Amino acid sequence: MSLIQAIILGIIQGLTEFLPISSSAHLVLIPYIFNWNLSTNGAFIFDVLVQIGTLFAVIFYFRKDLVAINHSFFQGLAKREPFKDSNSRMAWLIILATLPAVIFGLLFKDVVETAFSNPLLAAIMLLFTALLMTIAELLGKKLRTSEQINYIDAIIIGLLQAAAIFPGISRSGATISGGLLRHINRKSAARFSFLLSIPIMAAAGMLALIDLVRLPFLFSFLPAMAVGFITAAVIGYLSIYWLMRFLNKRPLYYFAGYCGVLATITMVVYYVR
Repeated sequence: MSLIQAIILGIIQGLTEFLPISSSAHLVLIPYIFNWNLSTNGAFIFDVLVQIGTLFAVIFYFRKDLVAINHSFFQGLAKREPFKDSNSRMAWLIILATLPAVIFGLLFKDVVETAFSNPLLAAIMLLFTALLMTIAELLGKKLRTSEQINYIDAIIIGLLQAAAIFPGISRSGATISGGLLRHINRKSAARFSFLLSIPIMAAAGMLALIDLVRLPFLFSFLPAMAVGFITAAVIGYLSIYWLMRFLNKRPLYYFAGYCGVLATITMVVYYVR
């Protein structure tokens, strides 16, 4: 992987990790469309590692929320009142919603790695993402706030996040849509989605680091990884900033349309080749 390719993939990761258009699909489809000859194993590890860059971005953006949530969580445990306030309750909701993705990730790790070499599957999953966001916008009443998220909401959103381990299903698109289907407003659904991304991205990053140190070409791979990491972190922060304001007034239809167009282009390229 060249440094130019790493920069391009870092920009794509930063833009698409939080925008509901599937970062994993883009990291599969862009090399495929431009016919980049990247090793499957190295590309998969790079894809997960640049997510650590976007992990830093989301932690920095929500740093005040995270400090409040962690403080309330441990204070609630110390006082034996774990669900007393909204921040402590939010921590437990995030833990509950994270469990399905952890279980799915452990059970289907090998299947998911193989899926990263299948552009047609990524395109099909993009169509699913587009359909899910369209249905969520049509059916969601968008009346509830972050303080009204309950355990049933967390389980449903968590299951949708688990499905997003496959390339093409947007994690943010699926989880925000899950919130809308539970009649949570867009801004609150997006906030919960981003907070929910932190533990699963951290876990995936740790597993990728373990795989990284086992690579025979580790030292030659480090410059590309570092460039991709920094690029993804900067662009990721800007993406969150923009999306949180965009969703205040505008629906997910724009992103659904984009997913549909990209999926169609990919299928055309696939069948032409």
